[in-house]
Amino acid sequence: MPKPVMGRTNPKVDFFFEKASPWQESFRALRQIILDTPLTEDLKWGVPCYTLEGKNVVLIHGFKDYCAVLFHKGALLKDPQGVLITQTENVQAARQIRFTALREIHGMESLLKAYIREAIEVEASGQKVAYKKPSEFALPEELIAKLENVPGLQDAFESLTPGRQRAYILYFSAPKQSKTRTSRIETYTQAILQGKGLDD
Repeated sequence: MPKPVMGRTNPKVDFFFEKASPWQESFRALRQIILDTPLTEDLKWGVPCYTLEGKNVVLIHGFKDYCAVLFHKGALLKDPQGVLITQTENVQAARQIRFTALREIHGMESLLKAYIREAIEVEASGQKVAYKKPSEFALPEELIAKLENVPGLQDAFESLTPGRQRAYILYFSAPKQSKTRTSRIETYTQAILQGKGLDD
């Protein structure tokens, strides 16, 4: 496999850096920093994603109040400076470094490069994040009720792969309102009975 050329941009990602955004300059600065590594630029989930031999290492994304570099296996990084942030409480592997101004990116350039180098080493070493088992997550009450009241649903749910179970639990648990949680569970009850996952 040929080694990626450092600094090579991917034309299919260019649109992301050209579209109007309050973070446009910041995105471009982050791109240059990441391209100064052996990672390959790609487009995944509509955002720039940087890979090592096809494995996702970091991506760039933006939100209303900040832009960020997300490390796919950030949980395995040492983080001596304490800058890594867990986006939500249910995220297990990924971690972000957030920026609210271009000057912050320039000020943290050497630190960011050090974190990216460590992320590359983690990926190259084959380390894996130890994900929680589905049984370690709290099931929403609405799902418990459904599992108890629909014949065969409990067995069908427990027969799903751990990844599928985890995806359902997180998806069903996310809404704050009970009626929304119930609606999601109703929508996917048949899929669970058929042994299908959230995205099947």
